[in-house]
Amino acid sequence: MVGVRTVLVALSWLGLLTAGVAAQPAPPQAKPEMRDNCPGLVANGLPLAKPAAFQPASLASDQVRISYVGHSTFLIESPGGVKIATDYNDYVKPRVLPDIATMNHAHSTHYTDNPDPGIAHVLRGWGPSPDQPARHDVQFRDVRVRNVPTNIRSWGGQTERHGNSIFIFEIANLCIAHLGHLHHTLNQQQLDEIGRIDAVMVPVDGGVTLDFEGMAEVLHALKAPLMIPMHYFSTYSLRRFVDMLGEKSVQVEMSEVSSVVVSKATLPDKPKLLVLPGRTY
Repeated sequence: MVGVRTVLVALSWLGLLTAGVAAQPAPPQAKPEMRDNCPGLVANGLPLAKPAAFQPASLASDQVRISYVGHSTFLIESPGGVKIATDYNDYVKPRVLPDIATMNHAHSTHYTDNPDPGIAHVLRGWGPSPDQPARHDVQFRDVRVRNVPTNIRSWGGQTERHGNSIFIFEIANLCIAHLGHLHHTLNQQQLDEIGRIDAVMVPVDGGVTLDFEGMAEVLHALKAPLMIPMHYFSTYSLRRFVDMLGEKSVQVEMSEVSSVVVSKATLPDKPKLLVLPGRTY
C-alpha cells in the first residue's frame, strides 16, 4: 500500500437481523455496566482516529493502541501496559509476549494447545462441551475482558454450538470487540449482551466465515464507529467487501502502517473502515 489515502464508498446497511440463528442458552444475568461502560457512538464533529507506527512509546490514560499482526490476530495495548493478543495461535504471533491471549476454535490458525506459560490469562472461546459455553469476565489491571459465545460451522456443514466467542475488551473508556470466526448474524440476546461498541475487528473473507451481506448486517446492528477488517486472504476479497457496502457513505482509509492509537475523543463521527496492513493468510 502506498501512502495513506482516504476514499468515500457507499455502505448498504441491511435490514433487521434474520431469525435463523440457532437458539442460544440464556447467559448469566447481564450486568448493568455492560452497557454503562460501553456508551458507543460519540458526539458528532470529533476528529478521526489517526494511524501511528508501532512503537513502545507510552500511551495517555485515554488511549489504546491496536496493531494488526495478521489473519485474525491483533495486539491490543492499554495505557497501563497490558498487552492482549487476539486469536492467539502457533502461526501468527505478535512480537511481544501478551499478558492476555484470547482464542477461538474454528481451526488451528485461531488457537493453540500449547500457549506460552508466561501468559497470565489464556481465554479459550469455547467450553468443555457444546452445552457448556465458555464464560469469561476477567479484570487484569486496567483491562476488562468478557465474551459472548456464538456457533461455528464445521467443514462438513454441521453446526458446533458455542465454538466461537466474540471477545469484548473494555479499556480506557473504550469498548473494543473482536468477532473471531463468526459464522452467523447475531440475535437480540447476543446484541444485548455485547452492549454498545466503539471499535470492532471484523472478518471479511466472504465465505469461510459469514458472507459479505451477513457481515454487513452484523456491522449495522453493532453500530461501531470504527471498523477494522481482518481474516481476508487477498486484497480482492477486501475490495469486494468494500465495494458491496451500499447506500450510506462510509469513510475507507488504507493505512501504510499496521497500528492505530485510538481514544474516545478521536473516534470518527461517522462509520469508518480502517484497513491496517498485515499478513493475509
